[in-house]
Amino acid sequence: MPKSRENLKEWMSFHKEGKLFEPLAIFEPEPNIVVGVYQGSLSQFDILIKYRQVKKDGKWSNIRTPKHIHWAIDLLIKMHSDREKIQKFLDFLLEIWSQTEPWTKDEDRKNSLDVKNLLEKHGDKVEEYKDLSHLGEYRIEFLILLAKLLMFQEKTNRKDAYMFKKLLEALRQGEDIFSIVSKATYNGR
Repeated sequence: MPKSRENLKEWMSFHKEGKLFEPLAIFEPEPNIVVGVYQGSLSQFDILIKYRQVKKDGKWSNIRTPKHIHWAIDLLIKMHSDREKIQKFLDFLLEIWSQTEPWTKDEDRKNSLDVKNLLEKHGDKVEEYKDLSHLGEYRIEFLILLAKLLMFQEKTNRKDAYMFKKLLEALRQGEDIFSIVSKATYNGR
């Protein structure tokens, strides 16, 4: 991984269809994951979320796009070991969902894409749930960051968005695997 922030920005940049995408913000929620947030194309304030993580062989992955299903599977794995604690964690995320407002101004997005607003604000919850980090693939810091970014993304692009909330509720209620996977992979068809 690059040592300087300037190189980190370059390292997290990518080309798609001949266009350069440079991150609007970069987060390092844990030692083995770097998250980049980019300008999206669905709306003026749309964002793309990408990340790199250290693989089992110790090398960094290519830039990846997190999907709802990745997040859901990780929580299902964690839930298998501590259902009650994961349900409380899901209650916390549902509370954040209800408080999340869509971005309507550049200032809203800029303020929200600050590590203090996305992660440090919830330091007490990171501490409360940190023992779940050794279960599954992802640490709690990454899950909270990713959840908040997905909430902003969804609510900004559609004020009546509900997919992420429905996924959280399905996980919270312990719905069957088919229902959870269906909610996590819904593509509007």
